[in-house]
Amino acid sequence: FNLLPAFPMDGGRVLRALLALRMEYVRATQVAAHVGQAMALVFGLLGLFTNPFLIFIALFVWIGAAQEASMVQMRTALSGIPVSRAMLTDFRSVAPDDPAQRVLELILAGSQQDFPVVDGGKGGRLAGVLLRSDVLKALARGADWRVRDVMRREFEVVDAADMLDTALARLQACACHALPVTSRGALVGILTMDNVGEFLLIQSALGRPRQPRAA
Repeated sequence: FNLLPAFPMDGGRVLRALLALRMEYVRATQVAAHVGQAMALVFGLLGLFTNPFLIFIALFVWIGAAQEASMVQMRTALSGIPVSRAMLTDFRSVAPDDPAQRVLELILAGSQQDFPVVDGGKGGRLAGVLLRSDVLKALARGADWRVRDVMRREFEVVDAADMLDTALARLQACACHALPVTSRGALVGILTMDNVGEFLLIQSALGRPRQPRAA
């Protein structure tokens, strides 16, 4: 079953690799996704008359194919564009000694979910990140804690000069809502999926070609 030429199975990726030998990678992904969705329709029809479980398989294949095609298109659209063009520069940070109440005030005051932890005030050292999920877990045990007790000291960071497609992959891999963005070691912004989505929407609405990557 895993070798069927349909995303998100391995067979779909093999089909894309073969198609990519004769066409662009994005086009190969689109064709492979269409093949997968066609197979999903077949599974769905068979499920109506034979095994209803095939209907669930059809939904799984259809959604997986659509997501794969969408993700590849997004990464291609973001290639060659630096993080600095899409990062959020108006953001909030917390200090290691900030109490739980301070964190709750920041969460309730805006839409930011994850916070860089800066030691030493503005321009200080990036010491960690505070994730909303970790805050909720800590609150379940009470509110008598400080940021340093909950923050993560091992975390992903992207540079403002990194390309957006690479940063997007790292953002998805870390399963977090935001990544700190640094430039020459200093914190200059954060990057979120919302930022990336808004950037793509604006570029599409403007209908302007992307700026070429600097040599």
